Amino acid sequence: MSEDALISDLSFDNVQQHMEHICLQIPSRLAGTENARRAAEYNADALRQHGIAAEVHDLPGLVSFPEPTLLRVLNAPEEAIEAFTCGHSVPTAPEGLSGELVYVGSGAEADYAGRSVAGKIILAETSYHPARHEKLRIAAGKGVIGVVLMNWGGPDNTAVPFGSVKPAWGNPTRETIATEMPTVPAIGIARTAGLRLVAKCEKGPVKVRFQAIVENGWRDIQVTSGEVPSSQSDDFVLLGGHQDSWFGQAATDNAAGNACIVELARVINLHRDKLKRGLVCGFWTAHETGTMVGSSWFADRNWDRLRDHGCAYMQIDQPACVGTTRWGTGSNVQLRRFHQSVEARQLGNMEYYWHRLPKGGDASFMGLGIPSMYGIGHYTEQELKETGLARLGWWHHSIECNMDKIDLNFLATHLKVYAGYLWGLCTETVLPFEFTDAADQFVDRLVELQKPGQSIGLDGALQRARDFQNAANAFDTATDVWRGRYTQDATRDDAPAHVLNETMKRVNRLLIPLASTAKGTYGHDPYGYTPQGSMIPVLHDVPQLNGLPEDETRWMLETELVRARNLVADTMTDATAALRDAVVQVS
Repeated sequence: MSEDALISDLSFDNVQQHMEHICLQIPSRLAGTENARRAAEYNADALRQHGIAAEVHDLPGLVSFPEPTLLRVLNAPEEAIEAFTCGHSVPTAPEGLSGELVYVGSGAEADYAGRSVAGKIILAETSYHPARHEKLRIAAGKGVIGVVLMNWGGPDNTAVPFGSVKPAWGNPTRETIATEMPTVPAIGIARTAGLRLVAKCEKGPVKVRFQAIVENGWRDIQVTSGEVPSSQSDDFVLLGGHQDSWFGQAATDNAAGNACIVELARVINLHRDKLKRGLVCGFWTAHETGTMVGSSWFADRNWDRLRDHGCAYMQIDQPACVGTTRWGTGSNVQLRRFHQSVEARQLGNMEYYWHRLPKGGDASFMGLGIPSMYGIGHYTEQELKETGLARLGWWHHSIECNMDKIDLNFLATHLKVYAGYLWGLCTETVLPFEFTDAADQFVDRLVELQKPGQSIGLDGALQRARDFQNAANAFDTATDVWRGRYTQDATRDDAPAHVLNETMKRVNRLLIPLASTAKGTYGHDPYGYTPQGSMIPVLHDVPQLNGLPEDETRWMLETELVRARNLVADTMTDATAALRDAVVQVS
């Protein structure tokens, strides 16, 4: 049984039928609504029809129901601009909120340099540099009283965007309800209107008023799960994507993804006797209006099983947007060589590239330490430059997200690539991870921080990272040897593979939270949190030590960073020991 044989069993007609049903029969799938429940039941029934056990889980979720509104320009000539309240915005009084409008570009920390924004309303680009949620968190910290988000796309894009601005990842805790929820009103406007406002701001002060109209509250929401078990192991691969949506068909976001998941589960189930690891499917909810409530709930409530047996997580969201012509995969680097080997086989001459996966989308499993990947079609760099970085299409999060925005031919290619990923992850005797590149990332980052981090003892942490680098090289060499042996000999002892696989899981549990999160294993960073853009987020603020005088600000920062340094050093030591022990056992 081969990857190509599995792919030959795929039915793209099935994918189209599921996608059309979801888009046309169950539009506007906002979490906490009847249509969201219908979508959850539909996905469960679709799995059951193919003999796959499935369940719909009811859970409480803090979600949001925003409404249309207007942004009024109060300067002559006055203007009323169509707008939509952001999910989880703070509502305003009926008379609305007034203030001077200040354009701050992408709304990242650096965009505020030299600007006085306290007590004012900002206008910022809708982009993922940073995400909306992080724009709000940063703006609130600057004393901003309101936020207007201008949609991405070309200069003629009249689509008014939807979108949530809730930084708290998943359902809030008693702590995060006070520290990570939005504290200012926010609305979205079309790009055409936003560009007019930017031009006005360049000429002189602009005064605006808007009302934010939104209902935020706890509702009963639904997550759907299904499973194709393996008779050979309790281990499994997790395949997931969100089933809730904004208003309208929401075809690319994420009806097409749901349809792919159902079809992939069907063909994997046809060949379940070949699986060395099972497949667990998750259709998440409150992704859009709750900031990953469904996937974080699944992680929290299935912790023991995920910790012991979850081998990898593959996310499908926004596949095959019209106009995309190249392939991009974000992953934890341990998976890079594996998925690029699949891409080389399935994509032909198409360009494909890798980027480090940030904790975005439904990446709720990074704290657990489960290697994750997310691959979709991408626009060219020039196209992104011309469309305000609209990497998910100008129609993203708008009523224009209809089935005509899906490239059906490219969606068929997506399906084949996804099948290739899953087949390798579920059937290879030795898990397809490697740690040399991961070790190199740790060493390179610590070298980068070594000079500003001398006062917190980064030299010692760097030496431990280099020890880990040596151990990773030896482990990967041993793993490659055993992969070759298993390929050549079908009747072999599986004990070495068991040692290698268990070690990989254990080391991933150590490395991934450190490489990709600030809060670590048992919490969730705010969505789009700026330090996540860097390797080893707990050390993000090390460069701030440069030039700080000897006063309480420096001493408090050093105390924090010394503790982070200790976490890095211990993690490197523990990972090194695990890899070295495994090499001894399989030698």
